[in-house]
Amino acid sequence: MRKFINLILIPIILFISCSVKEEIDEYSSTVWESHDGGFIKYRYRSPNKLDKNKKYPILLFLHGAGGRGSDNKGQLLDANSINAFKSKKLFSKYNSYVFAGQVPENERWVNVNWETNNHQMPKISNSMQRILAALDAFIEDDNNQIDVNRIYVMGLSMGGYGTWDAIQRRPNFFAAAVPICGGGDKSMAKFLTKIPIWSWHGDQDQVINVMRSRDMDTEIRKSGGAPKYTEVQGRGHDVWLDVWDSGDLWEWLYSQSK
Repeated sequence: MRKFINLILIPIILFISCSVKEEIDEYSSTVWESHDGGFIKYRYRSPNKLDKNKKYPILLFLHGAGGRGSDNKGQLLDANSINAFKSKKLFSKYNSYVFAGQVPENERWVNVNWETNNHQMPKISNSMQRILAALDAFIEDDNNQIDVNRIYVMGLSMGGYGTWDAIQRRPNFFAAAVPICGGGDKSMAKFLTKIPIWSWHGDQDQVINVMRSRDMDTEIRKSGGAPKYTEVQGRGHDVWLDVWDSGDLWEWLYSQSK
């Protein structure tokens, strides 16, 4: 029986592996380098059809801790984000670019302790500084057709912290943000009242306290903002599954413009 099951499973596993490889090959692999020798690896994918007379939205995706490394692939394999972007038709229905950098091992988007219930925004991390610089260069490249009024940022877990950090540092840059099971600096909430934000967290999250998202949502509202917040009952840390499945989230995100 075990041999029979293996004969069935092996082709399925090989098919899935080949499918993921084919999909990741749709993303161009690039390295951004600074004048001082710093660098960050990233991948990007363009909309399926480009009209030279049009501009298109771009999604900056910030991966979680599981995507760290040096292969320039893990950032898209983390939390199965690569298949989520495909299944939600980001490159056809929404005609979007996707831009995803990879944090090296033992580094973070934001240098804070994930177990604390609050933090003050620290000095910008090397990875955050470099991915924002790489994104700037990508947008400014005349070969890319980016609508600067439709730049979005989304990230999960470590990348959820990164998403809050990015909009805190650049509150007038992004058209919308989706922080997933992350946390930000509550004292910065007053600068986030104008940007559309839809944050997500599972109420049973044992990795990052759900209060991190609740508190950011509350403080932005107190400051006069009107963010969206979804707290999924019974869900643990993997609340990104609910984000991937949400049709409303993607429609909302790509409807936003500065």
